[in-house]
Amino acid sequence: MRLPTWIAQHLAALRALLVFTVLLGLVYPLALVAVGQLPGLNHRTDGSLIDAGGTTVGSSLIGQSFTDRDGNPVPRYFQSRPSAAGDGYDPTSTSASNLGPESVVDTIATDPEESSESLLTQVCGRSKEVGELNGVDGGRPFCTADGVGAVLAVFRADGLTGPVIRVVSVNQAAPATPFLPSYQGVPVELAQPGEDYVAAGAVVTPIRGNAPADPAVPADAVTASGSGLDPQISPAYAELQLNRVARERGADPEAVRRLVAEHTTGRGLGFMGEPGVNVLELNIALDERFPAR
Repeated sequence: MRLPTWIAQHLAALRALLVFTVLLGLVYPLALVAVGQLPGLNHRTDGSLIDAGGTTVGSSLIGQSFTDRDGNPVPRYFQSRPSAAGDGYDPTSTSASNLGPESVVDTIATDPEESSESLLTQVCGRSKEVGELNGVDGGRPFCTADGVGAVLAVFRADGLTGPVIRVVSVNQAAPATPFLPSYQGVPVELAQPGEDYVAAGAVVTPIRGNAPADPAVPADAVTASGSGLDPQISPAYAELQLNRVARERGADPEAVRRLVAEHTTGRGLGFMGEPGVNVLELNIALDERFPAR
C-alpha cells in the first residue's frame, strides 16, 4: 500500500532531520574536539591556559587585574588596561562601556547608586591614578587637577547668545574647589546633586587647560578595549611602568626592559594592528626571573 504523498514527504523530512542532527550535532563537533586534542593544538583549544608553579593562573587570551584585596594596584607587577566587562575581564560579560566622545557630563546625586561618571571623567581619573602610581604627570587635556572632566555649564542671557550670567563646573561638587575661579568674569559654581544643567538651558563647554597635547600616560592605560578582555598593553604603557616594577623588585631596569621585549608581539602579518605586550605572561616571567623581595 502506497503512503499518501503528504505522509511520505514528512517521513523524508524526518529522516533528513535525524541524519543531519547526527552528522552536524554529534559527529562534526566530536571530530573537531578530537582534532583539537592533537599535539600542538590542544593548548589552544583548552583555552590557552597558563600555569605557574603547577597552578593555572589565567589565559594568555584574557586580561586580568593585578591588585590587592582592596583593589589597589600591586606595584611590583605591570598593570593591565582597564576593563568594562562585568566587574572586569569577565568573559561572560564581555562588552564595552557604550560611552562615546560626547559623554563629558557626570551624573551627580546624593545617592551613589544614582551617580555615574562620564567617559571623560573616567579617563581623567584613570590618568591621574596611573600618573601617581608611576611617578609621572597624569594630566590630560580637558581634565581637572583632581581627576574629573573639566567641563562648564555656561548660562547666557539670551540662551545661546548674550553675556554670561552663570557658570557651573558640572563635574565638581562640594567640597571640591572649582578648577577655574571664574569664566568671562563670572564666578564658577560647584555642581549641586540632582541638578540637570543641560536641561536648564546651559551650554556645555569643555575647557582644554594647559596639559600637554601628548600626555605622559598613553591612551590604552585609560581606556578599555572593545571586548574588555584585552590581555595586552602597548609597549608605551609597558615602558611607563618599567622603572616602577624594576624598583619594586630591586632589578636592573635594562634587564626588565629586555624581558618586556621578549613578551612583545608585532603587528599581525606585519601590518595589521599594533605591537602588544602580554601582561600575564610578562608578570609570570618577572616572578621567575626577579622574585619579589
